[in-house]
Amino acid sequence: MSTTPDQPASGPRRGALLVIFLVVFIDLIGFGIVLPLLPLYADQFTVDESGWIIGALMASFSLMQFLFAPIWGAASDRWGRRPIILIGLASSCFFYSLFAWASLQNSLVGLFIARIGAGIAGATIPTAQAYIADTTTAENRTRGMALIGMAFGLGFTLGPVFAYAALVGGGQSLGAGPGLLAAGLSLTAWVLAIWKLPESNRFRQSAVALDVAPQSRHAGWWRGDAWRAALGSRALRYLILGFFVVILCFALFETSFSMLLRGSEHSQYNPFQFDLPQICLVFAGIGLLSALIQGGVVRPLSKKISNRTLAISGALIEVVGFASLSWAVQSQKLAAVFSALFVIVIGYACLQPSLYALLSRWSDPKTQGAALGVGQSASAMGRILGALFSIPLIRIAAYVPALVSAAAMAIALVAILLACRYGRDYQET
Repeated sequence: MSTTPDQPASGPRRGALLVIFLVVFIDLIGFGIVLPLLPLYADQFTVDESGWIIGALMASFSLMQFLFAPIWGAASDRWGRRPIILIGLASSCFFYSLFAWASLQNSLVGLFIARIGAGIAGATIPTAQAYIADTTTAENRTRGMALIGMAFGLGFTLGPVFAYAALVGGGQSLGAGPGLLAAGLSLTAWVLAIWKLPESNRFRQSAVALDVAPQSRHAGWWRGDAWRAALGSRALRYLILGFFVVILCFALFETSFSMLLRGSEHSQYNPFQFDLPQICLVFAGIGLLSALIQGGVVRPLSKKISNRTLAISGALIEVVGFASLSWAVQSQKLAAVFSALFVIVIGYACLQPSLYALLSRWSDPKTQGAALGVGQSASAMGRILGALFSIPLIRIAAYVPALVSAAAMAIALVAILLACRYGRDYQET
């Protein structure tokens, strides 16, 4: 029987994993361009002594991911991974263009609209993760998820570098360049996906054929079926809680870090006073380190060490890293700050692919898109709260976000331990 990209006989054609890697990588470059500069844009456009407005701007992206990740995930289970990925990339292109316009107009409202739209578009990342789950065996799942982690890391590496290149006035002022470049990269990823990305969801056709009750087709969208399916076991409940707290901790750090380095004309909380090019290079280093660890360490280790061990070890490393960062900032020791940053990135590189691999392995393969969407949705809620509270916390004292993250990460460690105690691969239950 002949095959088509939308109906493969034995899975996507050779090279599909490379294509999904490139699609996510290019799209994440666009995100990485904006991430380190967004709080600085907002700080420039408005006087926000408390930090709540900037926190809300950062949180708006993740709020949309929280709302739409399960929707896109369930939709990809029903209609396929490929069309959902294409919709997300096209939308990213549009809203990054809007971000560029808002930057030129010094429009805080425009920034909010652009970030809300980009959050809706970016909520399709779990669909890319489901694509990896579709095309890998259970034994190779962590290696496949680490491929997505590599795309994230490399995107965050080159994104800040491109941001530096696109900044107006020799890299010292903010303008439309970063947004336009991000839009162009999303457009490139969209074209690549149209050209080279086949459908991977082998259950899609049979699900459509068997679904004779029209109301069941859309139940996962609006009636919480995705959440009920994903949280149907104790292991998944604890794992989702772990997702939430891990991302909350990292968001507290990630959102405030550029302001920690840069400082603000509206407050006096930063001893370091980095300029914009230096901040971009620091974020590039974070992404490069994450990519190297996930590609060069986590992927090979996943053949010898279980997902559970990697996840638990990553959580322990994170506790140490955030506690060290809090001390280093309080002591105003820049070398200690970067040493702690190194530890944090190592822990996160171990955690991210391991947690996603466990979630996919413990879920029904026919609803992996929905399950991964719920995981991303829980992660998005962590980013919402982390972004919302990070700027007010850093304005209390520069070391407070890291201190809170260290305490919360201990909770995540307990949740992951409990999840690993009860978790079993789906075919074993």
